[in-house]
Amino acid sequence: MALLIRFFKPFHVLSQFTDVDGRATLSRYIEREGVYPAGRLDFDSEGLLLLTNSGPLQARIANPRHKIQKTYLAQIEGRIADTDLNRLVDGVLLADGRSRAVRAARIEAPIELPPRDPPVAARRDATSTWLKVVMNTGRNRQVRRMLAAVGHPVLRLIRTEIGPWKLAPLKPGQWTQETVNLPR
Repeated sequence: MALLIRFFKPFHVLSQFTDVDGRATLSRYIEREGVYPAGRLDFDSEGLLLLTNSGPLQARIANPRHKIQKTYLAQIEGRIADTDLNRLVDGVLLADGRSRAVRAARIEAPIELPPRDPPVAARRDATSTWLKVVMNTGRNRQVRRMLAAVGHPVLRLIRTEIGPWKLAPLKPGQWTQETVNLPR
């Protein structure tokens, strides 16, 4: 059995426990020894971050060869065309190779999300679109780079699921723990 922590990483918090530049880190929220992030979530992204005390579980979650699906809600600039949504699924060429989403679709603005602190500027919020993007890879800033490549920079990005684990009902800065069986 391994310990698994589900954490709602707030905006502008690093996915690590220390920072020489004095930015907010996981240590501000999680006071538990011997747990480490299973993957990363960008400083300017929010949402589900998993931490564990198990190397095998960490590798199973974070290693791209296992293709664990990750679901993101993305607030983007402007209105996205169906052709651009199709490009995300067909694949876009990034500097480090082709990248493709498993699924990408427009959604209504999610009312269950807590407001971001600081909020997205009102003038940008008024002309934005929300998407649900499912990925099974996890390269650096991949969702942001893909959306920029199709002409829609990200205003807000929230990871809501990693495999079977979900963000809800956590609020920013909250975490919960459970024990899980180790992967085979």
